[in-house]
Amino acid sequence: MEDHGRPIVILLADDDEEDRMLAADAMRESRVANDLRFVEDGEELLDYLYKRGQYAAADAAPTPGLILLDLNMPRKDGREALREIKADPDLRRIPVVVLTTSKAEEDIYRTYDLGANSFITKPVSFDGLVAVMRDIGRYWIEIVELPPDRLA
Repeated sequence: MEDHGRPIVILLADDDEEDRMLAADAMRESRVANDLRFVEDGEELLDYLYKRGQYAAADAAPTPGLILLDLNMPRKDGREALREIKADPDLRRIPVVVLTTSKAEEDIYRTYDLGANSFITKPVSFDGLVAVMRDIGRYWIEIVELPPDRLA
């Protein structure tokens, strides 16, 4: 699962440490061999994308080829972060997959209106999560043609 000869960075924004660890385990189990990075809320997500604060060092925040975004996070939730990402000409081409526990119709409509590329409800079982991570990897990394990484 590579983009022009190198694995893409997948950035997961989720405030729940257990969910982050389960996602990492599910990625390994599904054999998605990409560089998986984590941020804990929308503020940290934007710091990462704009290379601010702890991400200011040259190699601290490689531009992600895919963002997996939880909606319900402290400080700045996923909806607010998504709005900012899709409003920025330098960031809007990064695919954002909403991966959340929400099944609310309003969240589905709203996130697509804000520019989300996909909306996935987190599976309740680990096996379900492995399958979702495998399918995300297959679709977004093997099948879809992503724009070249021009921000790195």
